[in-house]
Amino acid sequence: MANSGEAVKAAPWRDPSARPYVEIERVTKSFGDFKAVDDVSLKIYKGEIFCLLGASGCGKTTLLRMLGGFETPTSGRILIDGEDMTGVPPYERPVNMMFQSYALFPHMNVEQNVAFGLKQDGVPKAQIVERVATMLELVKLGGFGKRKPHQLSGGQKQRVALARSLVKRPKLLLLDEPLGALDKKLREHTQFELIGLQDKLGVTFLVVTHDQEEAMTLASRIGVMDHGEIVQAGTPSEIYEFPSSKFVADFVGSVNIFEGKLLEDEPEYVRIGSEELGGTLYVSHGISAAPEAVVWAAVRPEKIFMSTSQPEVDTGGSGQATDNLVRGIVQDIAYLGDLSIYLVKLPTGKVVRVTQPNTSRHAESITWDQQVYLTWDSSSPVVVTR
Repeated sequence: MANSGEAVKAAPWRDPSARPYVEIERVTKSFGDFKAVDDVSLKIYKGEIFCLLGASGCGKTTLLRMLGGFETPTSGRILIDGEDMTGVPPYERPVNMMFQSYALFPHMNVEQNVAFGLKQDGVPKAQIVERVATMLELVKLGGFGKRKPHQLSGGQKQRVALARSLVKRPKLLLLDEPLGALDKKLREHTQFELIGLQDKLGVTFLVVTHDQEEAMTLASRIGVMDHGEIVQAGTPSEIYEFPSSKFVADFVGSVNIFEGKLLEDEPEYVRIGSEELGGTLYVSHGISAAPEAVVWAAVRPEKIFMSTSQPEVDTGGSGQATDNLVRGIVQDIAYLGDLSIYLVKLPTGKVVRVTQPNTSRHAESITWDQQVYLTWDSSSPVVVTR
């Protein structure tokens, strides 16, 4: 099964000669004075699972609806497979859309729901029966054809909606919060099923979600949206490890952000003084910023090492012994089984989040109100200037 990690190996978006399957060119959608989508340009390639990730109201569903033909751009244009979609109605586009509500017909059974679009298109009856049966087997609902929607669980309804969307063999499937109604365990299971299904059928998926974990699991690439704009697009690891701004760093995953000023700015390293931290950060890569500029250093909780005795600090060879080292008091602990989250209060009042995997039953026991030392590798912080 090819998952999103494997899809990245092919990485058609890194090949200048690769032809995008979907091209969104400077698309804006205004409702009166409000810009729901603001000058968005994006290229999506065949066979991708591309996720639009953002909070409610950021414009992601409006963009999805414009691709489906349910909204018309105020300006800009959308091309699918090289064809300009301006003026092309939804039913003539090589696209299908799976709605957040699933929108199943309550008076029809599962088979009839899945067959509905094929009947509308005038597909011969024998072909409909065969295609519906094949699709229900594919989504693991082979024995559920005669059931009505009210006899199904949330996860089963989601699969029926997916089968109905895919049975017409669209080249592009638009999914609006497809797993939002499922509980956590079923959602995780369905994410991997969705990847496997997409791999078998070769359909290009465009998924809208506010769930970062879902986007990270499903996507070959993610477009992070904020106030109608795509603020960063990249693979899950690029978005997580190399956020382009404070907003992206803060929105995707947990992060500790320290505001500070550049004390030293060399091609190979920077040193940042931070009042919030009550110390200095040494980062083993240069950045592009003016001397003494205000910057923000983002350090992920899992990249912070915590101990009860003062450790040796790895400063990358040319740092100082006090760089990347701070002490604090454990204020709170959350035990999640596979890992524990520690909230450590620094003398400055700043609270730092640290996560540690529970790899051993007999690991060093750190408890509430204990003094601890926090350190991190010089390559761990990401420095952003906005």
